[in-house]
Amino acid sequence: MALYNRMELQFRQELQINPRLYQAMDLLQMPMLDLQVHLKQELMVNPFLEMLEDAEEGIETTDEAGDEAGEDETAESEQYEESEPEMVDDENAGDEQPGEPELSYDDEVDPLIDGKPEDGDLTSKDQDEIDWDEILRENDNIDYDNFVQEVDDREFREKAPTSGRSLYEHLIEQLYLLKLDSAQRRIGEEIIGDIDDDGYLQSSISEIAFRLRAEEDEVSEVLGRIKTLEPVGVGAMNLRECLLIQLRDKGQEGELVYQLVEDYFEELSKRHWQDIAKATGLSLKVIQDAADEIARLEPKPGRLISEGREDNYVIPDLVVDKVEGEYVVYVNDFNLPHLRLSRAYKDIARDKKQFKGEAKEFIYNKLNSANWLIQAIEQRKQTMLKVMRFIVEKQHDFFEYGISHLKPLTLREVSEVIEMHESTISRVTNDKYCQTPRGVFQLKFFFSVGLASDNGEDVSARGIKSNISKMIENEDTSKPLTDQEIVARLKAEGIKIARRTVAKYRDQLGILPARMRKRV
Repeated sequence: MALYNRMELQFRQELQINPRLYQAMDLLQMPMLDLQVHLKQELMVNPFLEMLEDAEEGIETTDEAGDEAGEDETAESEQYEESEPEMVDDENAGDEQPGEPELSYDDEVDPLIDGKPEDGDLTSKDQDEIDWDEILRENDNIDYDNFVQEVDDREFREKAPTSGRSLYEHLIEQLYLLKLDSAQRRIGEEIIGDIDDDGYLQSSISEIAFRLRAEEDEVSEVLGRIKTLEPVGVGAMNLRECLLIQLRDKGQEGELVYQLVEDYFEELSKRHWQDIAKATGLSLKVIQDAADEIARLEPKPGRLISEGREDNYVIPDLVVDKVEGEYVVYVNDFNLPHLRLSRAYKDIARDKKQFKGEAKEFIYNKLNSANWLIQAIEQRKQTMLKVMRFIVEKQHDFFEYGISHLKPLTLREVSEVIEMHESTISRVTNDKYCQTPRGVFQLKFFFSVGLASDNGEDVSARGIKSNISKMIENEDTSKPLTDQEIVARLKAEGIKIARRTVAKYRDQLGILPARMRKRV
């Protein structure tokens, strides 16, 4: 079969996402800390950007009013009224749906921001005819925060976690305090290296002995010394051994609790109180009281060390305050660098005759990028405000009365009301937090499916879980509520729900079945 080359001409239509849209989607999805880092990096690489100092915020709008105020400036500012292009999830960028004009980002972005030097009216064939004055006048008076003067005393700073040691370091330090020879210390270091963050030994004695070419008796002896270290229970092979170590440390080796863990651990873990009572000849109440005492022991001793318990500190992206009976929403951007176009570089760029070729292209690109970033940050802010204001309006009863009054809400419902794509709403709510009078919540917290009620209104699944949790918390432990009884109680409140749904919600809440909650 002969091989040959040929040329073909094909015409086809396809949807493409503008690179600026990808950047806008990334900005919208960034949580507060990531956005801070991104803006600081932009300040370092773009000379046309500078940070607006706190002292300048109050006078920024009047600083250059003499030369740039007037009707021309008003007309120009109206030209850049922020548009809110719908954003399509980049995971589905390859199969865009018809009828989603948000993919065509070019029609909604000013040519100053997204054009090329040869596009539109920005330039003619002669590169020297760029209207720099028109470009440089734009965004001189960007107002980033309408609430600065009213709430400048509100700052939500990230708490710096205290530094802590790892479990390995904690144990090694104690190992060096023991009276061990060099061979034993080497074995001890190997054993500690095999202990996981929960405090359990992950290798058997024979495996450690084989790796070190040592006797198993020697390894067993050093391991016994390590089991005396803090936290108590560390170095155990399993949960049963861990609990026995803790009970021995408390001097309870001859007591009932020790006997239950040593001889009836399987029945104990399954809460088979009746079987244990029959085997021991003790009353059910005595067995249950002993089990309660065992439950107070630490099943994962390694997590008692600070570094093993990482505290996730967050800075809320949005704040909801109740002012004179009304809920007010604003963006918590106090710690964000407030950006503006650099006055010094604008003055240099005004002398357009001294720039040609690559220098002019560099100035154009950097100025374009700075101008676009300022507008994109403002658009991000307005989009987040729109979404959160609708959430506050929809979940007003939650803010007033608590979680049991949380209403069902979906991304589609929000997108239809504020006329944005669902993927845009998803990005706004992803990894974002909101500080409210009832605490700090993820924005995803306000979204849940709903179940029908007798009064025709849907009830949030999260609210139903809260009701189930309260019912079980207040139940008579001698006669715990079954799933069917919970269904009956919810039905009396006008909530239609199936028994299997109650069982699913109970499992998600980590609540045991009725037979395992029963006490005497």
